[in-house]
Amino acid sequence: MVAGLLLSGAIAGCDRNAPPSLERPPAPVSVAAAVARDVPVYIDAVGKIAAREVVSIQPQVSGRITKIHFVDGADVTAGDLLFTIDPRPYQAQLSEAEANFAQAQATLNLAKTNFARVQSVSDPRAVSRQDFDAKKIAVEVAEAQLKQNRAAVETARLNLEYCTVRSPIDGRAGQRLVDIGNVVAPGNSPLLVIQKLQPIYADFTIPEGDLGAVQRNMARRTLRVEVTLAKDGAEPRVGNLTFIDSSVQEGSGTVKLRATIDNKDRHFWPGRFARIRLVLDIQQGAILVPAEAPQLSAKGSFVYVVHEDSSAELRPVTLGQRQGDLVVVLKGLEAGERVVVTGQLGVTPGGKVHIAQSLQDAPASRPGGDKS
Repeated sequence: MVAGLLLSGAIAGCDRNAPPSLERPPAPVSVAAAVARDVPVYIDAVGKIAAREVVSIQPQVSGRITKIHFVDGADVTAGDLLFTIDPRPYQAQLSEAEANFAQAQATLNLAKTNFARVQSVSDPRAVSRQDFDAKKIAVEVAEAQLKQNRAAVETARLNLEYCTVRSPIDGRAGQRLVDIGNVVAPGNSPLLVIQKLQPIYADFTIPEGDLGAVQRNMARRTLRVEVTLAKDGAEPRVGNLTFIDSSVQEGSGTVKLRATIDNKDRHFWPGRFARIRLVLDIQQGAILVPAEAPQLSAKGSFVYVVHEDSSAELRPVTLGQRQGDLVVVLKGLEAGERVVVTGQLGVTPGGKVHIAQSLQDAPASRPGGDKS
């Protein structure tokens, strides 16, 4: 019993004199060096693709559709025949107008002959003044009648031409809205809608507070626009800003802008939503770090900077725009300094870190990438 008590006391004494526990091992982290690059200064927006030209084909004369010369969705060029309206009534009107014109021409010739006879009389007393004036006025009336009949011929010929409906632009035909046998008339429903898809527009809006920056930069150069279709995954297509609306929209406080984009491969389609990036300027020598590096605290954004002795420093920073997988650091960091990219939760300011992975080169930023 005494021996057991002595052994317990010895163990207790050993516990009191035992060395303190070891310090927590350094936190494993991955780091990357900040890099300096030229990056765009941009405005992101959501826009909508719109056709450059949209033409609603309307009949100019009344009649029955006798033939359709295209298939739905076909590419058409200016002058291509689209519809034929029954031309027979208008051919008859033209023949009648031409006959009336010929009659008026003959009447004018007779009136001129009669007037020439009274003018050729050597003795003025042989022709009364009333007869002379009547022959002269008959020529004038015949000339007016001839002009009227000539206009009727032109109208009849124009109506006959309207029986063949042709495309006014190069573009893509939509679905036809009438069939063979339908009777159409001016002012009723359109026959067809044609849209020009090359080039194509991307319409979008920006807040009125950004308008000044757009105007200043647009005065110096043509502004580039990068357009990506929603959920498309393809590389952005580049176009130019070609239009700024003349006023700010009431209520929304936004300004409408338009970009023109090449669309030879029909990648863009009218009505589709798109992500728009308007590039205002190029920021020279911007400091970039991976977007995962900055953390947020109650005092603002910060990064952990890793020194040569593997100690970590908490460094407040001012962030700029996102550039793909990177983010711009406007203030608080120099090129070449290493920052913690992953493992920040295990890092304490001034504590040591274990560099498990070193990303020698920060991931390249891709234009038109992540627009968060």
